[in-house]
Amino acid sequence: MSDLAIDSGVSESVALRRRAKVLRGLQLRDAGFRLLTLAAALAVLLVLGGVIASLVIGSLPAFRAFGFGFLASDTWNPVTEKFGALAPVYGTLITAAIAMVIAVPIGLGIAIFLTELCPYVMRRPIGIAIELLAGIPSIIYGIWGLFVFAPFLQKHVQPGIISLFADVPILSTLFAGPPYGIGMLTAGIILAIMVLPFVTSISRDVFETVPPVLKEAAYGVGCTTWEVVRFVVIPYTRVGVIGGIMLGLGRALGETMAVTFVIGNAHRISASLFAPGTTISASIANEFTEAVGDLYTSALIALGLILFVITFIILAIARYMLMRLQMQEGA
Repeated sequence: MSDLAIDSGVSESVALRRRAKVLRGLQLRDAGFRLLTLAAALAVLLVLGGVIASLVIGSLPAFRAFGFGFLASDTWNPVTEKFGALAPVYGTLITAAIAMVIAVPIGLGIAIFLTELCPYVMRRPIGIAIELLAGIPSIIYGIWGLFVFAPFLQKHVQPGIISLFADVPILSTLFAGPPYGIGMLTAGIILAIMVLPFVTSISRDVFETVPPVLKEAAYGVGCTTWEVVRFVVIPYTRVGVIGGIMLGLGRALGETMAVTFVIGNAHRISASLFAPGTTISASIANEFTEAVGDLYTSALIALGLILFVITFIILAIARYMLMRLQMQEGA
């Protein structure tokens, strides 16, 4: 009996040592994984900090030369080295606003159709077609907009709009001028097409997370499809929908190549949406390789800093809205 007890004790001791060894290995792996993820997160912060520092340092000569008047002036003359950011900022905000006004209702409508009304056999083909729009390079959108879409607007759309609103007080100014084809409205429509897949895909995905029992209960008490979407689907998924809209807005603010082709690249501010204009990203893309002198280069870097700040402010507002919605849901 004593030999059996000794053998049993030895085997238990060996088993305990093996378990301890395995546990230490798992702890080491967990610690290594934690350090790896921490390093990745810190690397993102370091890269972001480096980008901000580079933009601030590079833009200092422009802000020292022009002060905050750089933000309030629309003058852009490389010959006399007089630069102002107002025209690019104006064009960036206007084209992004046009894009979102067009893309958001259409994107939400497509998402609602795919999740609530579309026959099952058609959902996949339509969904794939929408998602393929996101995979088209932006330069393709620009070429198509310049050689196909802009001439179509110039010949068949803009003349009719100009004559239609010629006697309407506000709209006559908003849609005034010769029909160039290119301009801020054209750029906004191209951006809307580019933003549409993001809004549609994210909205469709969050709509599909609505529990079927909620919609079935609403249908059971006599609600129509519109009432189910308005009072059940949208309130349940509004946080995700806002997130998708903000993602699309970020894409619209920073788009470069497609806008460069169709906006006209004119450093001026016009009340007419048909007039040529420019954006921050288009100005940088067009002129950075031709920038001669420290002040010219610094002015372009300052435009990049302004675009960064605009994007940050919009994302901060979006996060604040999402927090408020979550707090209201919790209350």
